Amino acid sequence: MNRNDKKYQEFRKKERKRKINNLLQNLLLTFFVVLFAFPIYWIFIGAFKQKGEFFHYPPIFLANQFKFDNFTRALTLGGSKGVTDSLIVACIGTLLVIILALFTGYGMGRFKCGGQNLSFFVLSLLFLPPIIAVLPLFIIFKYLRIVDSYIALIWSYFLINLPFAIWLIKGFIEDLPEEIESAALVDGYSRFRAFWKVTFPLIIPGVVVSALFVFVFAWNEFLFALMFTRSNVRTLPVVLSELIGGHGIQWGELSALSLVAIIPGVLLVVFFQKYLVRGLTFGAVKG
Repeated sequence: MNRNDKKYQEFRKKERKRKINNLLQNLLLTFFVVLFAFPIYWIFIGAFKQKGEFFHYPPIFLANQFKFDNFTRALTLGGSKGVTDSLIVACIGTLLVIILALFTGYGMGRFKCGGQNLSFFVLSLLFLPPIIAVLPLFIIFKYLRIVDSYIALIWSYFLINLPFAIWLIKGFIEDLPEEIESAALVDGYSRFRAFWKVTFPLIIPGVVVSALFVFVFAWNEFLFALMFTRSNVRTLPVVLSELIGGHGIQWGELSALSLVAIIPGVLLVVFFQKYLVRGLTFGAVKG
């Protein structure tokens, strides 16, 4: 066997090994996609099933007909109020958090306000489980007579999400070269105008990522909503929990309302996909 034949055999072995590795990777990827996507698919199918179909054996994996009765009943049983209250709390809370985190993160990232101690303090707040704040906040809200109000939930989500948003935006600002702002200041811009006209447009992807994380937390949060609300305010997670009773579970309404709860997050990811990709990779590659 000459040298060319040996090289050809080695090439064939490497090519066969590469194809086998690709096949195994694709199979593994397909397995995990199916594993994580199946619960969502099951919720989707359950939203259109009739009562008897949930207990059918073998299980029904395809809906015979798509009726919206479960959605109608779910919205009637408090789902519409849950969606409205969740949107109000999540949107206002996210807006307040991002506004304050933007200026605080800018001060910490550009001027090192508070030094390393303040940065470490903000980071340490992320290590605390939110449950430790329930009792102190409840006592304060009870004293102020704002339990079962939008203010209580918005304030609690604001306190929990603010350190996280500050730390994210601070990192995005630190990754942005300071020379860009210096050039704007030389051109006669004020500090605020340089920030608004130069820095802010460049960190929009980071702001979008931060806002999305904050919104999703407020939209899905259950513990604070359960403890700080009664009847005036009932967010979507609380309404979902009420569909699971001691004498039975309303599977159809629960699946329909769960599907409704998924929609805002999916829409945000679809609409802001360009900013999300840029924001999640911000500062990863530097020229």
